[in-house]
Parts: sequence; C-alpha cells; structure tokens
Amino acid sequence: MRPVTALVSLGWMALGGCALWSRRPLPAGAADRLAAPRIDPGRTTVARAGGVVIGVLARASGRQDLHRRLDPVRLGRCLLGAAVAGVVLPLAAPGVVAVLWGAPALRQRRIRLGRADDLQRQLPEAVDLLALAISAGATVANAIEAVAHRAGGPIGAALDEILRAASGGRRLADVLAERAGLLGDGARPLVAALVAALRDGVPIGASLERLAAELRQDRRRRAEQAARKVPVKLLFPLVACILPAFALLTVAPLLAGALDALRP
Repeated sequence: MRPVTALVSLGWMALGGCALWSRRPLPAGAADRLAAPRIDPGRTTVARAGGVVIGVLARASGRQDLHRRLDPVRLGRCLLGAAVAGVVLPLAAPGVVAVLWGAPALRQRRIRLGRADDLQRQLPEAVDLLALAISAGATVANAIEAVAHRAGGPIGAALDEILRAASGGRRLADVLAERAGLLGDGARPLVAALVAALRDGVPIGASLERLAAELRQDRRRRAEQAARKVPVKLLFPLVACILPAFALLTVAPLLAGALDALRP
C-alpha cells in the first residue's frame, strides 16, 4: 500500500473514531457534577487572564454586564489555545478557538438532554409508585416522600430537593408548583394533579393510573421513533468513513498501478 493511501485511510479512521467517541454514554454522575455548585475559578491563571480581557472589553464597550454573560475560565482557555496555536500553526488558531469556546456548551447541552431523557424514562415507574402508595392509604405528601426515598435516579433527586425546600415551613403544593421544572416537561400533568390533591383534596388514584399508562405509551412511541432514526444516523459513518476507506484500499491502488503502466 502506498504511504499516501495509508495516511488518508488512517485519517478517515481517526475521524470515525472521533465521531464514535462523541456519542459515547455519559459518565456516571455527569448530571450531578453539572448541577453541583461551581468552584470559584478566580484564583487560577487562566481565569485571571479571562477576567482581565472581560474587564477590558467591558470598559471599551461600556457594557458592565459582560462579567455576567462571559465565563472567564472559558475565555481564558480560548486565549491560551489561540496563543499556542498561533505559535505552532497560525492557520489553525480560529478552529482551536471555535472548538474551545463551543465544546463546554455542547457538553452541557448533552448532559441536560441526557438528564431529560432519564427523567422521561423513569417517570412512568415513579407515577406507578405514587399510585400504589396512595391506594395503600398514604397521604399525597407521604407518598411523595416514599417515592423520593425509593425511586433513586433523577426523579428521586428532584423530589428530595422539593421536599427539602418544603421542610422550612412552606406548603408542599406551592413548592411543587414553583419547581415543576425539576421533574421535566413530561411531569407537568403529574405536578398539576399532585398540586390539586394537596390544595383541594381531589382524589387522584385513578388519575395517576391513567397518567402512568399514557406515559408508558409515550415512552414506547419515543423508543420506536429513536429506532427509526438509527438507519439515518448510520448514513454518515457509512458514507464518510467506510466507503472512502474502501475506495482508497481497493480502487486507488488499481488506478495507481494503471497510471504507472501507462508511463513511457
């Protein structure tokens, strides 16, 4: 195999490996690390450099809200990457800055989407547990507490946070209404039913059973929809990685040999 063909093949293989790496499963606890309080990065050199640049931009533009809109660590990393790329390969500096600036946002977006999917998958079982506890004679508040302690995952963490917020003397119904977003958009009918039961004493046993059945059907529809998207997602690695590599390994050597034979 010619060296150029081998290098091009290795390049396509590396591109495919990067694509597969970007789709790897999220590490355990990634959503918890994202939601955890951020450590103040003001003491680091990178953060100080970013803070200085933000201060200069704020004074030059007259916009003092840049300190809230821009992350000094993120900006400092972009400056450091641009400086290194400018010394090693100046043409790659814009690409390095774009990657360093966009990668954290893409990672956080992926973690948020992963947490939303986990909430949606776990929600039917949580509703079943609530219906079971209420049918066994527990109050709505006790049922929520029992599910929070036994459900685990993002649902259990969200319910624990709601219960901690209500432990200071506030009404559980008010806290549920205010923090419904912790349970995801798919839990809004559940939150509405729980709030109505806590405030007005509306019986919700049958409503929870119907809601659980609807959530299971919705989860099945989303799984079928994701399965139908798999062939479309496979087109990119097939066209961009496998076919070019196959052509380089089979067709390119034949063409190179034919060209050598045609030389006088």
